[in-house]
Amino acid sequence: MNQSRLFLFLALIAVSYLLMEAWQKDYAPPPPVVTAPTAAAADGGVPAASGSSAEAVPAAANAANVDKANAPAAPAAELVTVTTDLLRLTIDTRGGSLVRAELLAYPDSPVTKNNPAPPPVRLLNDSTDHYFAAQDGLVSTSGAAPDHRALFHVEQTNYTLADGQNELGVDLTWTGDNGLKVTKSYKFTRGSYVIDFDQHIENGGSSAWTGNAYQQLQRVDQPKPAGWWTSYTDPSSHSFFGAAWYSPDEKYESMPFAEFIKKPLDRPITGGWSAMIQHYFFVGWIPPATDAVAYSTKVLDPDTAHPRYLIRAFGPAITVAPGQAHDSNARLYIGPKLQGTLNAIAPGLELSTNYGWLTAISQPLHWALSKLHSISGNWGVAIILLVLLLKAALYKLTDAQFRSGARMRKLQPRVAALKERYGDDKAKMQQAMLELYKKEKVNPMSGCLPILITFPVFIGLYRVLMESVELRHAPFFGWIHDLSSPDPLFILPAIYVLITMATQWLTPAVGMDPAQAKMMKVMPLIFAVVFAFFPAGLVLYWIINGATSLTQQYLITRSVDRADTKLKTA
Repeated sequence: MNQSRLFLFLALIAVSYLLMEAWQKDYAPPPPVVTAPTAAAADGGVPAASGSSAEAVPAAANAANVDKANAPAAPAAELVTVTTDLLRLTIDTRGGSLVRAELLAYPDSPVTKNNPAPPPVRLLNDSTDHYFAAQDGLVSTSGAAPDHRALFHVEQTNYTLADGQNELGVDLTWTGDNGLKVTKSYKFTRGSYVIDFDQHIENGGSSAWTGNAYQQLQRVDQPKPAGWWTSYTDPSSHSFFGAAWYSPDEKYESMPFAEFIKKPLDRPITGGWSAMIQHYFFVGWIPPATDAVAYSTKVLDPDTAHPRYLIRAFGPAITVAPGQAHDSNARLYIGPKLQGTLNAIAPGLELSTNYGWLTAISQPLHWALSKLHSISGNWGVAIILLVLLLKAALYKLTDAQFRSGARMRKLQPRVAALKERYGDDKAKMQQAMLELYKKEKVNPMSGCLPILITFPVFIGLYRVLMESVELRHAPFFGWIHDLSSPDPLFILPAIYVLITMATQWLTPAVGMDPAQAKMMKVMPLIFAVVFAFFPAGLVLYWIINGATSLTQQYLITRSVDRADTKLKTA
């Protein structure tokens, strides 16, 4: 099998894979629009209370219709700003919900000379077209309870984690007419994206209070990219966007927003978590591992321009006797998909970085790249070192491949003579060529194995570059400011085209028919188009792989030529 033909075949597979992803992204059916009143719209995103932990979220028809446009005006709320070393957050005293979150260590765009201080990534957002909020609350069957619309009181509106301070607490309080007092407490820790959350319930009334705590995430779908180039080159356009959850029994599951109405989640889970996932980042609620929690999904206001998608964790029943208190707690993660750290927070949390069917290849690749990055300090250099290590491991195979190729090149005049002898009789021609290869101890299949090993690494690295936040906006040198995005000047694709042309010149075209020969001539143009859309890090990988192969092939070809010359002159 000719090496170039095999690589062309594999390249076409890669192109088909990328086109399939782009097609699914651009032409997937939109979330269905529901015009009739639905249960999800009826409850306005507020669950009804449950009388016991055995009950799941009750029918939404029993919930209060509170989020409609004709609801009575509510007292004005305040916005509380909390700044830590990693996060800048905004808490709305209306419900004590987190409505904005900025990741201070992650700029929204690459840092360049013309853009030295880009704004940070905003994950939670209170704007209409990017709405995303982390909410929590209480519901009760025995009296008033503060849900995520109740008005809380806060002592101040600005909190900052000071230098030398390891923890920062923010308390919000609510007091009901029935004597119930609830204090919501958020605790932030230096160096952590995990927020500890607690609802302290004090019953100052004369009768027992019974209710449930819940946590939920609400968000709208992401806006469509503007223009076809952005759609194909923006990594977020090809990454999963939607809800996800984890259970120890059924492991990690996810649901795009288009599936929310067709296949709503309604399941009790103990020891799990729920999240809203997007490219590189996610927000997730993590209840106590021992709590039996009812998880559900809903679509709010589905017939509007910006329907909201909700995933909720509804906790077990709580009973607080008069004069007693109870604490309901959970944890909230707001941050990047940092591999190697998330499973220490909660089991299965690292699965939020979803490589799909390439997980078996991509996870070891990410681990190897991380180790090489710790040595080199540059992700581009780490990719180069990865290629060199792979080439060293496959040296014996590629050496046999190129020696066989050099000998096949020597056989071209004899193959041409066979073509003249047998004309259009392809069967006899193939038989004669096989006998010639056997006599000269040439194996045309020797070039397949190295490519069959390096090509899966190529595809696996594509997923690593697309999904690993560590490589997001990772600069290389010069004009390459982001290895996870295409080369803005198309210099790397042009370099690889030159390498492809040089490889063709050294590669024997033994046994090719005219149609195949013409196809091989247009291969450089095919690669120019394909690699123009690939992440720069991926093109860098294949440039180094191709350049090292070309060098090795050239040296071996010269060695074989010299050996033949010495043999003839001896």
